[in-house]
Amino acid sequence: MNFLKSILTITLAALLFVGCKHKIDENVSDATTENSTPKVKKEIAAANLQTASFTIKGMTCAIGCAKTIQEELNGLDGVQTATVDFDKELATVSFDKTMLSPEKLTKVVEATADGKTYKVSNMK
Repeated sequence: MNFLKSILTITLAALLFVGCKHKIDENVSDATTENSTPKVKKEIAAANLQTASFTIKGMTCAIGCAKTIQEELNGLDGVQTATVDFDKELATVSFDKTMLSPEKLTKVVEATADGKTYKVSNMK
């Protein structure tokens, strides 16, 4: 009886190990596919380049909040560069004024996360 239980336990463990390994390989290949096709940004004419600086209230950490907001801003079409400084609660964005406006940038930042966490002020 103990021999049969041992065989069943080993068989079950082997099946779980093989099944989990297959799922991990799928996730790795998906991540590789996403990373292999980077988004190409359009060149912005110097005449259309505008820079906005604004304060962001509600950030609680540099790695989560500030980085997430910075990635959201950099992912927008028309944004050349975006930096978010957690310590100063300051964001600086260089963007194409024909495609974006400071109001649109404000909406994107305030909509990040749950839409209630971050508040933009002092737009310059």
